Amino acid sequence: MSTERFIKYLEHEKCYSVHTLQSYKIDLKQFIAFCKHTNGCFKENLINSKLIREWVVSLLNNSYSAKSVNRKISTLRSFFRYLQTHNIISQNPVDSINSPKTNKRLPVFVNEQAMEVLFKEVDFGEGFEAIRNKLIVEILYSTGIRLSELIGLTDNSIDTNNNTIKVLGKRNKERIIPYNESLNLSIVNYLNHREEIYREDPINTFFITKKGKAIYPKLVYRIVNQALSIVSTVEKKSPHVIRHSFATHMLNNGADLNAIKELLGHSNLSATQIYTYTTFSKLKDIYNHAHPRA
Repeated sequence: MSTERFIKYLEHEKCYSVHTLQSYKIDLKQFIAFCKHTNGCFKENLINSKLIREWVVSLLNNSYSAKSVNRKISTLRSFFRYLQTHNIISQNPVDSINSPKTNKRLPVFVNEQAMEVLFKEVDFGEGFEAIRNKLIVEILYSTGIRLSELIGLTDNSIDTNNNTIKVLGKRNKERIIPYNESLNLSIVNYLNHREEIYREDPINTFFITKKGKAIYPKLVYRIVNQALSIVSTVEKKSPHVIRHSFATHMLNNGADLNAIKELLGHSNLSATQIYTYTTFSKLKDIYNHAHPRA
């Protein structure tokens, strides 16, 4: 089927992640089911914009958020563009579809003072796991890397001589991120403790569990949630919140937006510009509290 060829194209040529591929599969499966229920069949060359609009309306009527619907529209747009490129259809029926408006959601982040308290005053405990847990939070905040990038770190990813971390981001794009000397000391301390307990690292991964296995997402989520719960009341306490905090604090302290884009590994500047809204919101709060006629 053309849908299967499309998914293979995304996997092998576009190098999409497993998570993204799964989202595409779900969206396409859902649309195909709608077409079969509505028209009795699914034929690519018979799909028109009217049918797609009916699907969009049905999604909204079934309480799907505008953000979710827009993602599904994007999936269809990419799929039909693929069909058009391979001369299976002559026109893309999604081109005339307007996306539902979404409310701009500002990134959730932890303030700078709370992060300072976390690293300077919070006791993470003693032993290998405590040292590892603190370093996980330190690396996330000092570099802004994603959860998947953190888990994918190997010993070769980290250059303690030049204070840099090399990460493999989305679509297999590599980037090198500098870090400070304080973090370097924590990294060396972790490696020394790891070597005392585990003389060799047969799985070639930087962060390991107490059993010598590779760390996994749920473990990192638990570590981050416990750490942030001590110093912050933000509703979300995830690795991505620390990434948001990294970007927001960099911007608040004068970092160039393009530099932040490169550090975060964003493919375009529009993804990074969301942090300017957070900064502007902070300025508005300061203005409203400080100006005598505000």
